[in-house]
Amino acid sequence: MKQSMILLHGLFGGLSNWAGVVTHFESRFDIHIPPLPIYDQHGEDNLDYLVNFLTGYIQSAQLENVILVGNSLGGHVAILYTHRYPEKVARLILTGSSGLYENTSMGSYPKRSNYAYIKERVAYTFYDPATATDALVAEVFATTTDARKCFHIVKMAKSAQRNYVAALLPQISTVVLLIWGEEDKITPPEVALEFKRYLPQAELVMLSKCGHAPMMELPAEFNAALDAFLTSTQDYLPVADPA
Repeated sequence: MKQSMILLHGLFGGLSNWAGVVTHFESRFDIHIPPLPIYDQHGEDNLDYLVNFLTGYIQSAQLENVILVGNSLGGHVAILYTHRYPEKVARLILTGSSGLYENTSMGSYPKRSNYAYIKERVAYTFYDPATATDALVAEVFATTTDARKCFHIVKMAKSAQRNYVAALLPQISTVVLLIWGEEDKITPPEVALEFKRYLPQAELVMLSKCGHAPMMELPAEFNAALDAFLTSTQDYLPVADPA
């Protein structure tokens, strides 16, 4: 049986954000990319709702000893899940994670219907603005011009800001890999260093000429860092029965 790997996208992210990771690892791992229900109507704290969703997903799929990989908001969800259910997580990988500090400002509401403004904000996510393809900008633009989705995004961002994880991190004994862009303007490199300081067992890989989503902007470098981490710690990974 293959080791399971769960990939969690960010607030404005989608399943396609992980295309390079899937291509690289799918032959060796059981890959899961659950779409986070950011736009659901519910009565819970928004971040708690996402953690409960992930809990239900892992239970339903009967997954054990998962490798949990999260970008931005997805990293925040992964941290909270790992803290609550450490026995379920074999390895935790965070890239541009929220939880300590994140600049999520998208500007004033009227500008959210301005395509040029949204294109500039999406490009701000990356070191190389060319990474903000027309398709990616169109996807974010469609989200920001949907009043219902925009409302839920604002509420989710506020929930993330309330859920400050500094007090929880020292309690996480899981081995962690931090993969960070040196030019990340949303969760700057200082945030990565703070994560490393708080987490008992954390390794940090900084990628130059890279912004907030390394798995999209530098997929080869991201995959190499993740591969090296999993290889170097394989003696500590739970051994799955052969298929």
